[in-house]
Amino acid sequence: MIQITFGDKTIKMRTIKVTIWNEFIHERKDPEVAAIYPNGIHKTIADGLIPYGFQLRTATFDQPEHGLTEEVLKHTDVLIWWGHLAHEKVADEIVERVYERVLDGMGLIVLHSGHFSKIFKMLMGTSCDLKWRETEEKEILWVVDPAHPIAEGIGQYIEIPQEEMYGEFFDIPAPDQLVFISSFEGGEVFRSGCAFHRRLGKIFYFQPGHERHPIYYQKEVIRVIANAIRWAASPHGAEPFFGHFKTDI
Repeated sequence: MIQITFGDKTIKMRTIKVTIWNEFIHERKDPEVAAIYPNGIHKTIADGLIPYGFQLRTATFDQPEHGLTEEVLKHTDVLIWWGHLAHEKVADEIVERVYERVLDGMGLIVLHSGHFSKIFKMLMGTSCDLKWRETEEKEILWVVDPAHPIAEGIGQYIEIPQEEMYGEFFDIPAPDQLVFISSFEGGEVFRSGCAFHRRLGKIFYFQPGHERHPIYYQKEVIRVIANAIRWAASPHGAEPFFGHFKTDI
């Protein structure tokens, strides 16, 4: 619990509980990826988020119930999802569990190739297919909605020196808010930051994060994820009181 004082008024802000889920397969199989993320993508994201004051936990595919037990999800306000090689191997029971928690108010942030995860496709109701090219291309991630909370503190754009190209057509429903659009060195564009609402839950898809590039060490990228956590945290999340704010007054 964090307390903020304004004169003689005190506001109590509950710490947002975040679970970072990562397959943790690439880092164990591919020496190139292991050299970039020796302790896993999930650990790098968690380390980057430490200064933001969230309560952080990590979970991986190889853990019992993929680390996403009912108890873990009960105490998760926002779930971050990075997946690639094991999309179809994630147990349907766990996907359904996450799906129900999102509808009940748990936030969900889906990163990079997580667009093909069972959970994202279930929430979108589409194939979530896209154009892609696994080459090293410079990416400019443009802010198209500077007033959106997820874009707070970012400026006009984020420059990513090398990234896998994702391009349109991206088979998703029209986002409720489009926060970022990317342009790539090869000429393609992509809706790279899309916000959705599903019943009580908020969902943010964020494209950067190919495993062979050190993108999650970029402070601006972590800042977007931190902003998205705050945006996605719902008053209907883990152990709620009215929102994340409780006041003495």
